[in-house]
Amino acid sequence: MAEKEKTEENIVFIGGKPFMNYVTGVVMQFTTKGAREVVIKARGKFIARAVDVAEVATKRFLKEHGVEVRSIKIDSEEFENKEGKRVNVSTIDITLHKK
Repeated sequence: MAEKEKTEENIVFIGGKPFMNYVTGVVMQFTTKGAREVVIKARGKFIARAVDVAEVATKRFLKEHGVEVRSIKIDSEEFENKEGKRVNVSTIDITLHKK
């Protein structure tokens, strides 16, 4: 049970905040919290930002820490929009792992 809780702490959801807030969040998970794995999650228009966050975090800030992309999972979710119409939105989960 404690393992599941730990994993949920190591998720960064990408949204409309400034780009570097997310990069800092990912870097902090590995450097100060000692995470072995962090999952970056995004939906819809924020997918490109999630990819950029993963690339900047691993190549610029965490290179010397041995952090790399372990897996990328793409999917879609169906939900109801404001007008009551059923729509699909793409999702991405990028898992970063410390070697």
